[in-house]
Amino acid sequence: MGNRLGVDLGGTKIEVAVIDPDNEIIWREREPTPKGDYEGTVKAMADLIDRAEHDCGVAASIGVGTPGTISPRTGLIKNANSVVLNDRPLKLDLEEYLGRKVSMANDANCLALSESADDGAAAGAGSVFGVILGTGVGGGLVVNGHVLIGCNAIAGEWGHNPLPWASGDEAPGPACWCGLNGCIEQWLSGPAFERDHAEATGRSLSGAAIVELAGEGDRAAQAALARYEDRLARSLAHVINLFDPEVIVLGGGMSNVGRLYENVPVIWDRYVFSDPITTRLLPPRFGDSSGVRGAAFLAEGL
Repeated sequence: MGNRLGVDLGGTKIEVAVIDPDNEIIWREREPTPKGDYEGTVKAMADLIDRAEHDCGVAASIGVGTPGTISPRTGLIKNANSVVLNDRPLKLDLEEYLGRKVSMANDANCLALSESADDGAAAGAGSVFGVILGTGVGGGLVVNGHVLIGCNAIAGEWGHNPLPWASGDEAPGPACWCGLNGCIEQWLSGPAFERDHAEATGRSLSGAAIVELAGEGDRAAQAALARYEDRLARSLAHVINLFDPEVIVLGGGMSNVGRLYENVPVIWDRYVFSDPITTRLLPPRFGDSSGVRGAAFLAEGL
C-alpha cells in the first residue's frame, strides 16, 4: 500500500492531506472554498492535489469527501448544502482536470469511515453513526467496517428530517435551502446555532465566541447552548431509535464543544425507546482531520 491522498471539500474550506502506509499524515494544507464558484472549486481542488503530489514526490490514490452525494441515476451531485455543487458532474470534472480516476463519497461517510478504523474513536464498534455539525448537517453509517450507502445514496442523511418533538415556538421552523421548513440542519448547523443566539439576544457572534461566553458564565450564551443540546439530543434519539448504533461520533465545528458529550446523552435518555442506553457519544479522535483521512481511505476500499 502506497501513499493515499484525501480531499475534504467543505462549505468554507478545502483540505488536502497525504496519508502514508502507516496512516500517518505526512502532508496537509487547506484553502478557502471559492464561494459560489463551481469551476473555481474544481480548480482549487486540483491545484491542491497537484501541489501535494509535487511536494511528496509521488502520485497517490485520491479520495474526495464532498457535501451531498452522487446520484445513482444521473451521476450528478445532489443534496449538497453547498448548492453550487448540485446538479454538477463533480467527480467527472475533477477527473478530467487531473487526467485520472478519483473515488468520491459523502463527507459524513468519510468521517464515519475514519473513526471506525482500528485507530479511530469508535475502534471495535460494529455500527457507527458519523455526524457532521458544520456549515451543514450530515450523517454517515458504517456497519462492520463498511459504509452503508443505500439504494438512493442517502443512508444516514438525518439533516433533512424535521426537528423531532418540536415545541410550539420551534414550528414550523426556519426555511431550509431544500425547500422545506424546520429541517434538523436549520437547527444544528454552526450558522443555525449563531442565528438562534442572535435572534434571542440581538447580537451576531461567531459560534466560538458564544461558546467562550458560555464558559465565562454569560446567561444568554449558556441558554443558547442548552437549547442546542436539547435539539441535538432529540435529533440523535431518532437516529438511535431507527439505527441503534453502538457509537455516535461528532465532527464539524460544533464537535469541539466539549460539554455536548456529557449533557446530550443525559437528555436523549427521555426520548430513546429503550431501557438504559449503551450508545456512546464521542468526539473524533482525529479532530478536523478525520474527514480528509476517511476520504484518503476511499480508494483503498478500507
